[in-house]
Amino acid sequence: MTDVAPQTLATDTAKVNLLGLSESKLVDFFEQMGEKRFRAAQVLKWIHQLGADNFDEMSNISKALREKLKARCEIRPPQVLRQLDSTDGTRKFLIEVTGGSVVETVYIPDGERGTLCVSSQVGCSLDCSFCMTGKQGFNRDLTAAEIIGQVWIAAKSFGQLTAGGPRKVTNVVMMGMGEPLMNFDNVVDSMNLMMHDNAYGISKRRVTLSTSGVVPQLDRLGEYTDACLAISLHAPNDELRNELVPINKKYPIAMLLESAQRYIEGLPDTHRKITIEYTLIDHVNDRPEHARELAELLRDVPVKINLIPFNPFNLSNYKRVSNNAMRRFQDILMQEGYITTVRTTRGDDIDAACGQLAGEVNDITKRSQRYKAQFSQAEPVTIVNQ
Repeated sequence: MTDVAPQTLATDTAKVNLLGLSESKLVDFFEQMGEKRFRAAQVLKWIHQLGADNFDEMSNISKALREKLKARCEIRPPQVLRQLDSTDGTRKFLIEVTGGSVVETVYIPDGERGTLCVSSQVGCSLDCSFCMTGKQGFNRDLTAAEIIGQVWIAAKSFGQLTAGGPRKVTNVVMMGMGEPLMNFDNVVDSMNLMMHDNAYGISKRRVTLSTSGVVPQLDRLGEYTDACLAISLHAPNDELRNELVPINKKYPIAMLLESAQRYIEGLPDTHRKITIEYTLIDHVNDRPEHARELAELLRDVPVKINLIPFNPFNLSNYKRVSNNAMRRFQDILMQEGYITTVRTTRGDDIDAACGQLAGEVNDITKRSQRYKAQFSQAEPVTIVNQ
């Protein structure tokens, strides 16, 4: 896959943080230093496979080069403020990034699988009505070092980045705080590091980007990566999705699904499916007619469907779907021939469940203030499309 456009690797005043550089950018950097290209692979392995954050640890690199690196470079992950462990094994990291905001990263164990939910932005530039992150407003995009740093932190916390350490992080989903395609270059570089053999070596079938539907960027995605794709859909028609996922007003469902299908069809692996994420909200989008409409909408699209029970949070009057409604919705889709799973709610005792990630955002949009003011005066939510 093609690398995204190279970024400036150094300034006169700042050290280069090697944590977020792809192998090709490391190659360019070492060549600029007058060093051999193979040094890039060595450093990549030290950082991402052995967890090195000190150049003196790099024993197969000459002392002279280590001194040059110490003078010009650093390996600086974001800072973990707090680690919260759920009774079900879920682990949440509260991570402070440059500027003082805090993002959240969640690790979810499930048998032999360990899935890490990674954030791409400080807050979110979109404003989906059922998601706590959007209510926090938006500050900025995360750097590549801050994105891949979440993987580095989680893997290191389980002893994975040591010789012979257990492989705990087996899957990564770009489903944390933020819309990944709004931070295209840094997300792509980070995902490609996750899949690189000299870094984390995670299978391309185990790295997933989830998008609410930034179609122009989705149309570019296949040029740079072959990660799996999930669409944050949540409604079977434009009228309802406009209310739940406002970006739909700009890029409606038909346009989004066509773009997603082009991405999947362009992958070398012809058996891949798009994951459709559908958050079920009580008496909003959980009716049998919604299920039947969804089945018809996706008839000619290669998909599997993941149903997600809405997880309540303070700034929302939405309610969790009933178990009966959820099973009925799933049954209808399965009868229509769709692979349909229900996401088990994990980590809700530490506010780590889907839709609950909030962090602490130095909101430049003032959206969080508006929501808090509105919610203090709000009436109960109106049922839509019942």
